[in-house]
Amino acid sequence: MKFSERLYEKVQPIWKKNHEHPFVQGMGNGSLDKEKFRYYMIQDYLYLIDYSKLFAIGTVKANDLKTMGKFAELLDSTLNTEMSLHRQYAKKFDISEEELENAEPAAMTLSYSHYMLHVGQNEGLAELVAALLPCMWSYAEIGKELSKIPGAAEHEFYGDWISMYADDEFQELAKWTIDLLDDLTEGKPEHELARIEDIFLNTTRFEFMFWDMAYNQEMWPADE
Repeated sequence: MKFSERLYEKVQPIWKKNHEHPFVQGMGNGSLDKEKFRYYMIQDYLYLIDYSKLFAIGTVKANDLKTMGKFAELLDSTLNTEMSLHRQYAKKFDISEEELENAEPAAMTLSYSHYMLHVGQNEGLAELVAALLPCMWSYAEIGKELSKIPGAAEHEFYGDWISMYADDEFQELAKWTIDLLDDLTEGKPEHELARIEDIFLNTTRFEFMFWDMAYNQEMWPADE
C-alpha cells in the first residue's frame, strides 16, 4: 500500500465532515449566504499568503532540480492563479483593495497557517508536503464533487471557485503532490511515517475548522 493510500483511508471520517459541511454544501447548491463567502474569501486570501511560502520553503529543501521547478510552479499557481481568483471575487462582493490588503486574520487562520509554517521551517521535506497536502487534495476532491451538481459550476457567485478546483490543471498539481509524498516516504521507518501521518491529520482537521470558522464568521473567541 502506498503511503497516500494509507492516508486516504485514515482521513475519510474527517473528509466526510468536510464535504458535508453546510458551507461546502451551500456552495454546491447555491444556498450559501454571500456574507459568509465574502468573509471566507478575505480569510482565505490571508491564508494563501502564508500557504505560498510553503512552496518557497519546499523549493529550498528539494534535492533535485525537477522537484525545485515543480514547487516553483506551485508557488506561481498559488500567487498568480488562486489569488487572482480571490481578487476577482473581491470585486463581485464589493471588497475594496484597501479592505483586502488591510484585513486582520482570524484566530483559526493564524493557527492553521502558522502550524504549517512551523512544520515547513523546522522539519523535513516529507513533513512539509504532508502539512500542505490536505488543503490541495481536499479542494481537488470538493471541486470535483461539486462540479457534478447540475448548474453548480455556472453559479453567479460560487461557480468560478468550483470550476477552478475541478479543473484538470489543479487536479494534476494535487496528484503530483500526492505522488511526491509517496516518493518521499518510501522506505521510511514506521515511527517517521506515524509523525508524517499526524501532521497530515492535523492540517486536515484544520481544513474542517476553517470551513466552520468561515460559516460562523468567527474572529477571536474573546471578541464581542
